[in-house]
Order: sequence, then structure tokens, then C-alpha cells
Amino acid sequence: MSLPILSSRPGLHRGLFALCLLLAGPVQAERIKDLATLQGVRYNPLLGYGLVVGLDGTGDQSPFTVQAVVNMLQQMGMSLPPGVNLQAKNVAGVMVTTSLPAFVQSGQSLDVTVSSMGSAKSLRGGTLLMTPLKGADGQVYALAQGNVLVSGAGASAGGAKAQVNHLNVGRISGGAIVERSVPTELGQGDTVTLELKDSDFGTASRVVEALNRRFGPATASAQNGRVILVQAPQQQDQRVAFLGALEALEVTPTQQAPKVVLNGRTGSIVMNQAVTLEACAIAHGNLSIVIGSSSEVSQPAPLSQGQTVVTTRTNIEIKQEPGQLMLLPRAVLLADVVKALNAIGATPQDLLAILQAMKAAGALRAELEVI
Repeated sequence: MSLPILSSRPGLHRGLFALCLLLAGPVQAERIKDLATLQGVRYNPLLGYGLVVGLDGTGDQSPFTVQAVVNMLQQMGMSLPPGVNLQAKNVAGVMVTTSLPAFVQSGQSLDVTVSSMGSAKSLRGGTLLMTPLKGADGQVYALAQGNVLVSGAGASAGGAKAQVNHLNVGRISGGAIVERSVPTELGQGDTVTLELKDSDFGTASRVVEALNRRFGPATASAQNGRVILVQAPQQQDQRVAFLGALEALEVTPTQQAPKVVLNGRTGSIVMNQAVTLEACAIAHGNLSIVIGSSSEVSQPAPLSQGQTVVTTRTNIEIKQEPGQLMLLPRAVLLADVVKALNAIGATPQDLLAILQAMKAAGALRAELEVI
């Protein structure tokens, strides 16, 4: 499988960007386990609402948090006197999420993610109270509880604030105990179904050939570019051993189609090894708008009974740098593509528009995907 390249963030010098290249050789053989999954063997998402207590005054006063605290106290046999408003600054309402793996059994532990739902400032130092985690069917499959680990830190005083990383999301390692398992069947009857992670007729054909060569003719048959039916032993222990040998079998996938992935939010650009360029000419100039404002004080004349007025003067300046028409040669190798794009001298944000224009002109031999 070809390795991608990843563009870096814009540097200090305007109009320059670095493209980090991971040199990739020929397509290497991979395990079927890395290329495909077994139908029915999947994760099941779980979700629950809970309370994090023990915060250092960084909780929230959201109505649903206060109501949850009142309900919890009532379940424990305690009730607030009429007319008393609960001021729980050390409590935060959170959403607890995790995934239930296939074949997991009752009593096993899961890692959970705890995310603030209200206006809490930080979950650092808090403890999650027992929270039921439900599946899409509304049934409880796990219970979560434990100390929340937040990887960030922050402080504020006198109107100043400093923060490192995110403080409203934490994690509890092994914080959930499975209460109910989900039955998972390895296929139906004498067949199991393989599903390729990426639909590809060539790779599906190679997987079928490898399985038939290893386990005998007519063992596998491709239904389409993704689904492959495999004949498997019916006895459970024999089927498990068969699937273990199947997943360890190595297959050389077909080369991926040329593709460029653009992230407009971060300016990241990812290309695979199959991307090529045709000869083309490019002119690119940077356009910048500078807006500045300054305050001016107008003083009245002496004894004029006027008032001092503060006015704001705004200056708007538009600058456009001249662009040069550059000739990009035809590039077949990925290293040549990187060299040609670096010659443009554009930032990744500008390169997003340039690549789209090159694709429209037919000079970029790749599929563009904007995420």
C-alpha cells in the first residue's frame, strides 16, 4: 500500500510551505486482517448522562445539572427544603461515551470518555458518579464510575487567563464495567462474510485467489468489489482456528487510485504515491487586506462650553502582490510532484485553490477530496 505525504503548517516566511515526504516503495503484501473485517464483528457505541463531583468551583449551574443532583439526592432518601436553591459549583453534568467491543463478556472493563455538557470551566480533579451506559436499544450494557483524568491545565486571576489543552473532556481508564454482553455470531451456516475496508475489485479478486490457493478451490467467492463469501467449518472451535489462519494470510493489494485530500480548516494536504502532474503554467499572487483603527481626541476651544469627543479613525488598505507565470514540468514520481509544488512558493491555504484549479484544467491526475 502506498504511503501518503503530509503538508506542514505555514511557516514564518510568507508564500513558503514545507511538504514532508515519506518515501514509499512498491506495494507491500498485507494481512487479510488489515484489509478486511468479518461481517457482524463490530463495536457498539454506548452513551450515558452522569455527574462529576469534587470540582474546585469549576462546575456548572445548568438547570439539568441541578435537576440531576436533586433527583440523585431523592433516590438516596434526601430532599431539599422548599424554597432552597441548590448552589452546586463543584458539580458538572457530563456525557459519558464508550464502545462495546465484539465478544466482550460481563465483568470486563472499558475505557470511557467524559465530556462536559454544560458551562463547567474544568473537569480536573473530579470524580464521575455511577452512570449507566445504554445502547441504541435503550438497554443498560455497562456502568461507569471513577476519577476523571484531564490532560490539560489552566488558571485565571485578575482578568487574565492561561490554559493548556482542553479542560472539559477527560478519560477514565477501565472506568466502566460490562454488565451485559452482545451476542455475536461468526457467520451463518457454513459461510462467513469478509468485507473489504476499501471497495476494490482487484483486491477482492486477489483475496479470493489467495484463499482458494491456501484452503482449496471454491473456498471463497467474491460477490462484488467489497463482499467475499468464504466457506468455513461449522464447529465453533474449528471455525475460530480457520478464521485465525485466514486473517494471517498475506495478500498484495492493488495500487490505490491517485488521490489528494484537502482540509480547508487546517490547511493540511495529503497525497498518495500515485499522484502525477501534467505540464502546466500557473500565475499566483497574494491578496491581503489590512484594517487598522486609531482613537483621536477632539478638544473644544477654551470657554466654548463644548465637550471633549473621542473619535475612531479607521484605515483600510488592500495590497496585491504581483504573480509570476510559472511553468510546472510533467511529474510522474511523487518526489517530482513535491518539488514542482514547492516551486510555486504558496502557503498550504493558497495551495488548496491552486490544486483545485489544476484539477479543473486537467493538469492534476488525481481525485480531489475536501474534508
